[in-house]
Parts: sequence; structure tokens; C-alpha cells
Amino acid sequence: MNKLLRLLLIGSLAFMVELASAAPNDAIKIGYVNVEQILKEAPQTAESGKKLEKEFSARQQELEKMAKQIKDHETSLDKDSLTMSETDRRNKERDVSNMKIELQRKSRELREDANLRKNEELGAIQERINKAVTAVAEAEGYDLVIYGGVAYASKKADITDKVLKSLGKK
Repeated sequence: MNKLLRLLLIGSLAFMVELASAAPNDAIKIGYVNVEQILKEAPQTAESGKKLEKEFSARQQELEKMAKQIKDHETSLDKDSLTMSETDRRNKERDVSNMKIELQRKSRELREDANLRKNEELGAIQERINKAVTAVAEAEGYDLVIYGGVAYASKKADITDKVLKSLGKK
């Protein structure tokens, strides 16, 4: 990460030196893209969310079913514990405990798998965004397009809406 930051800094400095030495007639066209807005509004983001929800809904329902079974077993144990033998009560408590452990394990696995898939989908979306930014920049003759982290960008320099249109948002 530190290496990337240094490369960006060196590249920025080289660009500024070039900009300062350019003749006044060599106007450089700079654009700005609000990536947060694109990620929020791009149709691909919503499609990805629906796809992931569908992909993991069966496992989520299984976890909910397990949680209900645990609650039912605990209720039954509370209700019947006075009439049970000590051995039966301990066995039921151990069964409930094992079920809770299994639920925690499956919940953790689901979260990890969902995060992994979410990151994969986000990577694909970011690649499409980069291609759209490049297409807009080349089509409109931009020399430099900057992503977020800008203190100020005029509406004239903000090409976010053009990128969104390129991604298919009406």
C-alpha cells in the first residue's frame, strides 16, 4: 500500500510539473468521478445485491429454522426440567448446547462466504466502472480523470452522471 501511495504521489508530481510547463494554449481537460455515488446508483449494484440475496437465501432460512428449533428445545427443557431425570435433563442441555455451537459455526461460515462473494461482485462492478470512466474520458477528450478524495470539483469537471449513463442508468 505504501508503494502504491508513493507511485501515485510521484505520478501526481510529474503531472503537475508537466501542467506547469505546458503552454497556455495547451489546456488540459480534467474530470472528476464520485465513485460512492456510482456504487449507490449504478444498476449493476442493485443487480448484484439481488443476486447475492438469492444465492444465500436458502442458507439464511436454514439458520433461522435452526434458531427456532433451539428456542423450541429450550422452551421444552424449561417446561419439562422439573419432571425429567437428572440424566435426561443434562442430555437435553448438552443437545441444546451442541445445536447452538452448530448454529454459530454455520452463521460464521455464511458470513464469510457472503463477504467473499460480495467482494468478488464488487471487484467486477469496479472493473465495469473503470471501463465506463475510460470510455467517457476518451470519448470526450479528458486528459485526466480523478476518483473521490477531492476537496473541490466544479459541476463542469464532474462526469459522474455521464459514467452512470454509460453504465446503463437512465
